[in-house]
Amino acid sequence: MNTVQIFSTIDPAKISDYTDYMAAVNLYDALVGVDAKGNLTPELASSWDVSPDGKQVTYHLKPDAHFSDGSPVTAKDVVYSFERLLKINQGPANLFADVLKPGSVVAVDNHTVKFTLEKTFSPFLSAVPAVFIVNAKDVAANAGSDDGQSYLATHTSGAGGYLLRSWDRGSQMIIVRDPKYYGGWKENPIDTVRWIITNDEASVKSLAASGELTMTSQFQAPETYESLKKMDRLAVISADTASAFYMKLNTRAAPTDDIHVRRAIACATDYETIRTQINPGGPLNGPLPPIFADYVAADLQAPKFDMECAKAEMAKSKYAGQSQIPITLQYVSGTKFEEDIALLMQSTLEQIGFKVQTQSDPWNRVTDLATKIETSPNMSEIFFEATYPNPDSMFFTQYHSKAGGTWASLEWLREPEIDALIEKARSTNDKAEQVSIYRDLQHKLVELQPDAFLQTQTIQHAVDKCLTGFVYIPMQSFSYDFKLYRWTCSK
Repeated sequence: MNTVQIFSTIDPAKISDYTDYMAAVNLYDALVGVDAKGNLTPELASSWDVSPDGKQVTYHLKPDAHFSDGSPVTAKDVVYSFERLLKINQGPANLFADVLKPGSVVAVDNHTVKFTLEKTFSPFLSAVPAVFIVNAKDVAANAGSDDGQSYLATHTSGAGGYLLRSWDRGSQMIIVRDPKYYGGWKENPIDTVRWIITNDEASVKSLAASGELTMTSQFQAPETYESLKKMDRLAVISADTASAFYMKLNTRAAPTDDIHVRRAIACATDYETIRTQINPGGPLNGPLPPIFADYVAADLQAPKFDMECAKAEMAKSKYAGQSQIPITLQYVSGTKFEEDIALLMQSTLEQIGFKVQTQSDPWNRVTDLATKIETSPNMSEIFFEATYPNPDSMFFTQYHSKAGGTWASLEWLREPEIDALIEKARSTNDKAEQVSIYRDLQHKLVELQPDAFLQTQTIQHAVDKCLTGFVYIPMQSFSYDFKLYRWTCSK
């Protein structure tokens, strides 16, 4: 399988993007998993109980669950994994900000672990699958001075179905099936997965023509899918997703700190061309993809390409009457369709007074630049997918002030009113109240225009006809858990 981004980390306490999770979901197991309908499924835990007020959750571990070294998975491993996550305070830690603190997770006995929440947190159960459990004894023995970060940067210590064979950060990663996996295996399982990092469409076509490529990434250009479809052994599969494609706008850096500039950019975006010609996908009227049907504000108007609107908004901005206004637009290198979108945006924005500097950056550079306001570009093309199957995952990580400083929050929004609405939705278990809050939140975000809402992703893969098992799961990269796949051909 090819991927257009490098794997930044395989440390479960630091993973954040789709490639990180794609590796982690194969190398590690969590307490619970997620199925195609967004339902929670047993994984290391066989069952769980929730107190009436929702502030205590108790998980009961499977007695036969064990790590890849054969040692049993115990409640102490769960406690250690969450304590380590909170201490390192990266990756999925921000999902539990002000919800869990040191001491919140305790081992009742070897196979029972209890979580006591600091406050009501309605998405808690849905967020737990994002945290993978590590072997406490092994990691503690190799903790060094950084809580095992150096060790888990190149080693794995989990209970997942696959083992890490090799990893060359810039070119490939190879994992192999653990025949002793406690969860067992379906008939004709996948023995070896090799991910190859590709930076251009020609490489993907060449790998497919040679017979080496079994499955493409989901980020190929339309013409590449068309070419691969013509190869007898490959078929193109697709699915609607909980992933949205945004033009993220840095609200704290000139000139996109001006709301009228942001609205002008939104008006100068040719949504139809992007969705139908450059990168086929579905409509996105606001920050929440339509897959969250119960929560979507259905009365939001679809964004429109309107250059008169763009000019009118620029006339209201503090830059009115100026030309050659410098603005930076970033896209991920190696993604042809993102480059095409950048060139399209450059053409329209320069008609309304901007001098657009496009920059093609590899993913690790994108994530590095995103850590500071002053290095974050004005505009960034970013896919963001639900980290867990709850609307909160789309709002907190992207728009809450406490989640700032990552590639997912390149808007740098920092709006107290937005923070308050997100917190309010998190603090109630009443679905009707949540629906009302989330719809209000969507309207306010559209009004603030921290993004141009480009499209929902219709995921596509060219897949060898012998490979079965792909099903879209509304949680980041859980669709690529290769325990779910089978090879159906004899040769």
